[in-house]
Amino acid sequence: MIIKVRVIPNSKRNEVVSRVGSILRVKIAAPAVEGKANEELCDFLADFFDVKRSMIFLRKGERGREKTIEITGRSEEELDEVLDTIP
Repeated sequence: MIIKVRVIPNSKRNEVVSRVGSILRVKIAAPAVEGKANEELCDFLADFFDVKRSMIFLRKGERGREKTIEITGRSEEELDEVLDTIP
């Protein structure tokens, strides 16, 4: 499954804030310096979607706030169920 993520770095904690259309808004505690926020985002999304870290791929947006993430390891239906829990 491919999702679009809007990252808000330098937050107090890691959390999924909301879903606006097809874009997931995620707060990340790490600063946007030297890829730290990207690494923490991938780690957080692996926990959130209950997949291994190696199943999360950053496909686009390495240097911007809008990112395209590919998630493998679970079926589309299972991932959609997780996404449906987001307000």
